[in-house]
Amino acid sequence: MIEYDYPLFRPPAEADNLIIQATLGCSYNNCSFCSMYKTKSYEVRKLDDVYNDINAVAKAYPDTHKIFLADGDALALSSEHLLSILKKLQSSFPKLRRVSLYASAQNVLSKSQEELKTLYENKLNLIYYGIETGSNLLLKKITKGVSQSEIIDSLNRASGSGIKVSATVILGIGGEKYSQEHIAETAEIINATRVNYLSTLQLDLEEDAKENFYKHFSDFTPLDDSQILKEQKKFLELLYPTNKIIFRSNHASNALHLSGTLPRDKDRLMKELDYALEVGEGAFVPSAFRGF
Repeated sequence: MIEYDYPLFRPPAEADNLIIQATLGCSYNNCSFCSMYKTKSYEVRKLDDVYNDINAVAKAYPDTHKIFLADGDALALSSEHLLSILKKLQSSFPKLRRVSLYASAQNVLSKSQEELKTLYENKLNLIYYGIETGSNLLLKKITKGVSQSEIIDSLNRASGSGIKVSATVILGIGGEKYSQEHIAETAEIINATRVNYLSTLQLDLEEDAKENFYKHFSDFTPLDDSQILKEQKKFLELLYPTNKIIFRSNHASNALHLSGTLPRDKDRLMKELDYALEVGEGAFVPSAFRGF
């Protein structure tokens, strides 16, 4: 079968789907809060090697209908290279309905609207996109490498081509000092775009990321669980999406698991948060069962 190059990461929603490594590592790999690919150098895998992997899994799982392209941001590939992989996947899996991958503002903006539409027409139906925060100040502090306007432009470019967007926001990433700014300016992004899925995670720095994170964010003071849930409530309060959004806050890092559809379930979700805040720790997921 396939011999993966580890570490290998995929979104929780891709747990039951086939994974093909089109690239190794992350082409940017400079976000201060992230330690996912720090042990790997970015590399574009040779097409023949990718094709060999596809041939191997196609024999074992011919009825596959969903595939995730790893590693960190396969959309960094040239459109020609990525299109070759998508065409190979379509010819190898007759029942293929969806190909997905991680994406960043940088590599979405490196593609024209026409290129993205062509990729969509060849089954690239979904991208997983880390917004993290909408604050320009915080985007600099976490060395994200993009601005709020670039995030908005890239999300609108993706959705405008037909590609669905599953976006994530990190609660607590502004610390105590910038909590209000973080939430208000992140909500601005959601209200100015048309993401299809939205998840909130809770900041939990791995040990090997802490030194780099604090080097760039020296005035960071972490939030406790109650403060995080207050951020969550304020975030929902400020959301006025123009389209239906499937909302989840059920990542392993979260102190409270929430799920619903926005804007329909907004009031219910806020009531659940109010109840959890009133009850306190007894309503939270124990920290021993959490991880980022």
